[in-house]
Amino acid sequence: MHTFLIIFQVMLASGIIGLVLLQQGKGADMGAAFGSGASGSVFGARGSANFLSRTTAVLATLFFANSLMLAYMVNDRPEDERSVVQELPTAPEAAQPEPAVPQLPEAPDAAQ
Repeated sequence: MHTFLIIFQVMLASGIIGLVLLQQGKGADMGAAFGSGASGSVFGARGSANFLSRTTAVLATLFFANSLMLAYMVNDRPEDERSVVQELPTAPEAAQPEPAVPQLPEAPDAAQ
């Protein structure tokens, strides 16, 4: 189930990216008003913008809901489950040798 939701999440993200890239910006409306060919599209002059906007909103809602389901599934794991890192055997700490302290040469006796 988790794998299916991850694949669905990637497909939703790709769909949102594609739909956002297909949409025209706000500044493109002036060009359409003077006959730049937008009125001859399949959905009409404003129909394509409404269709793409609504489809993007639906995909964004599904993306948000799927994200919440994935987050719930990840946090709803039993407490006794351990990670792979915790299962690795721990190596005993090697005894570190004490650092060698250099011995200073003895000073000659001044009384001689």
